[in-house]
Amino acid sequence: MPRNSGQQTDVSMGYLILRVSIGLNIFTHGLSRILAGPANFAHILVPMFQHTFLPATSVYLFGLCLPWAEAAVGFFLLIGIYTRYVILVGALLMLSLTFGATLRQDWESAGLQLIYVAIYTALLAFRQYNQFSADGHLRRSETD
Repeated sequence: MPRNSGQQTDVSMGYLILRVSIGLNIFTHGLSRILAGPANFAHILVPMFQHTFLPATSVYLFGLCLPWAEAAVGFFLLIGIYTRYVILVGALLMLSLTFGATLRQDWESAGLQLIYVAIYTALLAFRQYNQFSADGHLRRSETD
């Protein structure tokens, strides 16, 4: 735990960098899929899961929703609003993506998704350092 305000500011800036980096990454995932057309993304997913027990309709519907969920999670992380809940939603998205990757036996993707899970876990564990965010601003406004 930081002992002085300078050290605490450094940890808070580190938290900001991590939160904004994952937010930008996830937001861009979603936005690029939205701009390309969510239906295009959903159509790409369906054949990838043809040898699994998942019905094509559920894969397609998930593919339609995922870009919007990614864009929303990423945007909220970027600005740092509702951070705790957004981290949990992002982690649930990663859980669903990990389920799909392991179901397809795509171990490389599953391994990469563990990195995202580790980042979400760190963000949740160190959320007290989320000073440079909309949440932090709102907390300071309430105490003033």
